[in-house]
Amino acid sequence: MAVQGAPAAPMQGGGTLAQRLGSAAPILIAGASVMLVLLMIVPIPPFLLDVLLTINISLALIIIGTALYTENALAFSAFPTLLLIITLFRLSLNITATRAILLHGYAGEVINFFGQIVMGGNYAVGFIIFLILIIIQFVVITNGAGRVAEVAARFTLDAMPGKQLAIDADLNAGLITEAEARQRRKDIQRAADFYGAMDGASKFVRGDAIAAVIIVAINTIGGFIVGIVQQHMSVPDALSHFTLLTVGEGIVTQVPALLISTATGIIVTRAAAESDFGSDITRQLSSQPTAILIAAIMTALFGLAGLARPMLFVASAVLFTIYFARRRAANATVAGLPPGAAPGSIPGAPAAPAAKPAESVVPLLSYDPMELEIGFGLIPLVDVNQGGDLLERITLIRRHAARDLGVVVPPIRVRDNLQLRPNSYTVKIYGLEVAQAEVMVSRLLAMNPGTATAPIDGIPTTEPAFGLPALWIAENARPEAEMAGYTVIDPTSVIATHLTELIKGHAPDLLGRQETSALLDNIKSHYPVVVDELVPTLLTVGEVQRVLQNLLRERIPVRNLVLILETLADAGRVSKDIDFLTEKVRAALARHISAEYAENGLLSVITVDPRLESLLSEAVRRGEDAYALLDPNTVSRIYASLTRQIATAQNAGLAPIVLCSPAVRLALKRLTERAAPQLVVLSYSEIAPGLRVESIGQISTTEDAPDSMGR
Repeated sequence: MAVQGAPAAPMQGGGTLAQRLGSAAPILIAGASVMLVLLMIVPIPPFLLDVLLTINISLALIIIGTALYTENALAFSAFPTLLLIITLFRLSLNITATRAILLHGYAGEVINFFGQIVMGGNYAVGFIIFLILIIIQFVVITNGAGRVAEVAARFTLDAMPGKQLAIDADLNAGLITEAEARQRRKDIQRAADFYGAMDGASKFVRGDAIAAVIIVAINTIGGFIVGIVQQHMSVPDALSHFTLLTVGEGIVTQVPALLISTATGIIVTRAAAESDFGSDITRQLSSQPTAILIAAIMTALFGLAGLARPMLFVASAVLFTIYFARRRAANATVAGLPPGAAPGSIPGAPAAPAAKPAESVVPLLSYDPMELEIGFGLIPLVDVNQGGDLLERITLIRRHAARDLGVVVPPIRVRDNLQLRPNSYTVKIYGLEVAQAEVMVSRLLAMNPGTATAPIDGIPTTEPAFGLPALWIAENARPEAEMAGYTVIDPTSVIATHLTELIKGHAPDLLGRQETSALLDNIKSHYPVVVDELVPTLLTVGEVQRVLQNLLRERIPVRNLVLILETLADAGRVSKDIDFLTEKVRAALARHISAEYAENGLLSVITVDPRLESLLSEAVRRGEDAYALLDPNTVSRIYASLTRQIATAQNAGLAPIVLCSPAVRLALKRLTERAAPQLVVLSYSEIAPGLRVESIGQISTTEDAPDSMGR
């Protein structure tokens, strides 16, 4: 019993007939393409030739219809290969038809039918019409389509670097995602490949038109000779018969060829299309009613002058009708009425002209959080087509910053600036320049880490990230420099290292309230209780932001945000002083801080003289910020002692780290910030249990005592 509404059962063997044919289509098309070569060699009966000629015409109609309704060229990306196969198919039919005409004087009903229609009983007229058709295809359509394809391919390839740079800039600015950028790059590459293939495929159409002329000459002359010599026809009969077959064969193959050539021209000229051809033409031709009015008036004037009055008057009337309809629709749109409604049909609605919307200047008020402007000489470092990987390195830098610092660095916009020197680059944060340097694209940077054994030739310079002396050397001098003990890096790595250090140094500036709120939202999705207890009950987002900024200012990562928030929740009940909260968080992060600076479980530090600690403790005043009120002479002696101890640590290959009591840590840090901004100042509460501490010197306001290293 059949159940009403039940789907039809699939055919035995798996799937419906349409599905089975669809899955077998690639195999059938591949087999048919190979069979085209055999078609040139193996004779076929006239009936099968009629079938193949009909298929050829049908395929040509399908292709030109697809070209007309394709919204853009890439939607018909198989066209270049299809053009080659169709051209080979048509040439195979030409050869097969020529064989049939010369051997039997008959090539099927399709060729005979087309020949009789075109000739109309006069083979001379039919032959001339056929030649005109060949000339139109060869001179007008084929040459034009080929030229457009050539120019499109050239301009597409020339525009690729700029398009790639624009995509990378949008990606760095956060306007598009990585998936969208990848798809845009793929589309650009497909466009270049397509127009390059079309440039070559258009040559097939040109060659096919030339081959058609040659085949027509062979069929006419050869058929005339065969008819007289072998078939013993009279001269008029042979000329009439074989001219009919030649013209019929030429027309039945050249009409599809003309359609294919037209489709080629349509495909390569629809680079700026917005929709299918019919919609574009209808919308754009009717968008200018004045042009329609001029055409209507001119046709009426031609009719009044006596030129085909009835037809021109009818055409003029049709054009006037179209003009008034378009004007009515335009007026209704301007007045805000529904389409087809007359102005004034809605009571109380004045037909006021549409006002031009004011240009918004709000986007001009914003800054990019971070920008990298490059001179035009550094574009190869950014252009992926020239081997540049700077944009990829910038993406890695942002990932490393998130992993190492615990903050999400905003997208870094990269743009070229013609006002810069060719090899210069500038880094800006919120529109303000924070660094500027130069790199040489065609050279490598060699730095002496202190182990170089011999001098090398190069252009003296300063490494931008750390201010170290360096040399720009030739690329072929790299092995020699590395053998001499120099550290050699490429220009992209120079810029990437500089950006990394700038991000670390300006991380507090890049962490705004919005970014802090995003970090809190991320934590809340996994630890909602931690965030709900702290914000906004105890602290605001701004207060949490200031604590995080204080940590980042001394390059302490905030990755363990859960521990930081829990500590703030405990300390926030005691005081909301930002310095107090920051010191409590630093103590909670003791293990993280110790792991950052200790090596093999040993922390080498510069201690502070107890008398200096007492002096600082007495001088500290608590207000908005912690500071120490000391006389200039005392500060000068502290700076002198600190400078000697830093030099001693650096000579020993150690990073200078000062260790003091928690009560004076912040005051000492702010006191020494101007003299040694990169100096690390730790407190005893920030030393992890079990960590061995070694003193390598001592800061004092008096003459330095000998340190533990015997100096």
